[in-house]
Amino acid sequence: MTGEKSTEIFAASPVAQDYLKLIWTAQTRGKDGLSINELARRTGVVASTASENVRRLVAQGLIDHTPYQKARLTSKGRSVAVGMIRRHRILETYLHEVLNFDWDEVHEEAEILEHAISDRLLGRLEAALKYPSRDPHGDPIPAADGTCEVLPETILLSELTEGQEAILIRVSDRDSEAMRANDALGITLGTRVRMMRVLSEDSGFIVKIGDRESVLTYRQAQILHVSADA
Repeated sequence: MTGEKSTEIFAASPVAQDYLKLIWTAQTRGKDGLSINELARRTGVVASTASENVRRLVAQGLIDHTPYQKARLTSKGRSVAVGMIRRHRILETYLHEVLNFDWDEVHEEAEILEHAISDRLLGRLEAALKYPSRDPHGDPIPAADGTCEVLPETILLSELTEGQEAILIRVSDRDSEAMRANDALGITLGTRVRMMRVLSEDSGFIVKIGDRESVLTYRQAQILHVSADA
């Protein structure tokens, strides 16, 4: 491994890389790609801009797309996307585990760094972390060969019924305020929770975490993905 940036990964612009990551994530979670409108909404641009970006990715052989259909990754696009996801999640893990960034802070920092670091530095970071399999949010880190652990099937904590127990598998990073609130309650990956009472969407839920009962708002519960006991 050299100190040069990966030619395949960096052939695409940062904007293109972000599109590929979004489509890869959607496809690995069971969706059949993403529409132009979905890509526009998730990247904060108008549909015409997203459409133009998609056309460029099609021209580069990174995605397949026909009008009014969802954009899907080609094998080449998947390779680029997996490389970027791997970079992002290793960086998030290093920021959290070594530099003590909170789990609600690491995404934004990793977004900046992932476009700049070399393969050699990435390898050193991964080795220093002793080759982690999950990032701070519980998402699997793809291996160097592109393989990726499959997470167990999950539901949102808000979907639990009263009396049901579950283990926290992953945390969505889309709501920093809710992440901080959950962290303050001691909710971390692997935490076992028990739904004690379902209140209302305005009032939230009463859950038992260890030996303590706490109130979770609907927003807090909506970012917690759990594996529920049968």
